Amino acid sequence: MTATTQSTPFGKPMLKHWLFDPAYKNLNHGSFGAHPIPVKDAQRAFMDLADVRPDPYIRRYHAKYLDEAREAVAKLLNARREECVFVKNATTGVATVLYNLDFQPGEALIYFEPVYGAVEKGVISLQEHSSLQPRKVSFQFPITEDELERRFREVIRRTREEGLKVRASVFDAIVSNPGVRFPFERITAICREEGILSVIDAAHGIGNIHLDMEKLQPDFLVSNCHKWLYTPRSCAVLYVPRRNQHLMRTTLPTSWGFIPAPASPAINASVLQDPNAPVTKTAFEQLFEFVATTDDSAYICVAAALKFRAEVCGGEDAIIAYTQRVANEGADAVAAALGTDVLQEPDLKPGQESRMRQCAMTTVRLPIAVASAGNEESSDKTALVVLSEEEAPKAAAWIQTQLTDEHNTFLPVFHHGPWLWTRLSGQTYLETSDFESVGVVLRELSERVAKKEFKA
Repeated sequence: MTATTQSTPFGKPMLKHWLFDPAYKNLNHGSFGAHPIPVKDAQRAFMDLADVRPDPYIRRYHAKYLDEAREAVAKLLNARREECVFVKNATTGVATVLYNLDFQPGEALIYFEPVYGAVEKGVISLQEHSSLQPRKVSFQFPITEDELERRFREVIRRTREEGLKVRASVFDAIVSNPGVRFPFERITAICREEGILSVIDAAHGIGNIHLDMEKLQPDFLVSNCHKWLYTPRSCAVLYVPRRNQHLMRTTLPTSWGFIPAPASPAINASVLQDPNAPVTKTAFEQLFEFVATTDDSAYICVAAALKFRAEVCGGEDAIIAYTQRVANEGADAVAAALGTDVLQEPDLKPGQESRMRQCAMTTVRLPIAVASAGNEESSDKTALVVLSEEEAPKAAAWIQTQLTDEHNTFLPVFHHGPWLWTRLSGQTYLETSDFESVGVVLRELSERVAKKEFKA
């Protein structure tokens, strides 16, 4: 979207547009997102329309508003409107795509670890109900892009040696935990080279980083609008290029737009639309237009969110530049307070910019080591304490509870590799000083973990 003059400075002045409790510091925008007051007002107006005249709104006008929202989000993605539909969230989008791929005997899906937990559970569930054969690319951060590619190609090779066809691969644009940018452009190109369908879980994509569908050319991509684009929950855009839309025959749950297979028994094709109305949309568009009776008001707030981003924040470029900068400056400040480091590539040369950190989420190592089975020591002098694998999740949960109950904020704390880590989210209403403050708090809590207070 074209940049405009910014009407409110970033940082604390921006807070007047948001709904947060003044006593609460929202440092974890990445988990559930948030939307500003003007977008809340827009959503309430749409909900009121649905309440005062339910049938006209739901049967006739909602589709018009939906089309306008799809047009707006498609423009932002550099895609066509007929290639973009809305689903409730990225998990639903990935599950819908994988279900529709209808894996046959001898077909495999490759995904990466770490993976978003709900997506992996969805893969396992699908395996229980279909012929899907999942294969995993296992690794831990930090890792170089070259090594990640080598491992991906190795899993492809081994899977094919089993006699399986690699049908598709699921991977992130930005990994949730740890919060780092994934080399999705590179993996998408490899999928295209290898004849594998690319399914991109860009849950943290739109509004966080620039996404260009014409340039990227993925086979499927889903991105939450409620995380970083400032729409209400729950709203995600599902991008399916025309070349792959024939693969999509049902929503989850199956609803009015279902496209039966040629061999399916006849189905009564009654729909909510006027039967005399001309058909102006593709079957794919109609498939997602009415998925049972749900509150889809969040979908049609995209235009209001984009208006706020343009008129109040100065446009997409300004927002993305600021949120990435404050996330990275904040990460450096927290790492300095803890005496540790920020997660990034292990092969960076002096002065070289980290690609993993080119997003509005950053991950900082806590000075709390986690021993593997049979190894109860750590040679790293930054470790205040070495926890067992059984103690680590208890300590992480305790730190999160203390952040909420004692300090009126929240940060995810998790075990990855031989350490506990925390994830930071940069946002337009935050300043580097906010992270400097929480760095001091995290140091204190880490020292309390070293004293085993989490066991009390």
